[in-house]
Amino acid sequence: MKKPFFLLACSILALTASAQSGISEFIYCEIVGTPKFLSNKITIQIDFGQATTFFESRKLRGKDGKSIVFNSMVDAMNWMGADDWEFVQAYVAPTVSNGTSALNVYHWLLKKNVEDFSREERDELLAKFKTTKP
Repeated sequence: MKKPFFLLACSILALTASAQSGISEFIYCEIVGTPKFLSNKITIQIDFGQATTFFESRKLRGKDGKSIVFNSMVDAMNWMGADDWEFVQAYVAPTVSNGTSALNVYHWLLKKNVEDFSREERDELLAKFKTTKP
């Protein structure tokens, strides 16, 4: 009786151990959208956890060094989704200015599976999202 129970327990352990080998590795980022002044466009900031100074902006910039402006958070997500970034979670944080009006700041958390990426490919991926002027 002990032998079949022992074999069953070993089989279950082996199955659960092999199921855990498929754990993926992800890079996460947060896109923060703030409305542009007197416009319905959104300015996007990217946060990969990179070190920045107090005066340094995290605005997403194109090859020309100019800030990339999106029509909406969905427009930014479509841009990121084209590069296989997956949506994880979103929330809105209103900030009060002048004591009366609120300005909504949108936070979207994204992830990208980089399990099969080399170190160079990861560095190249993060370098694509420049936040500093050239």
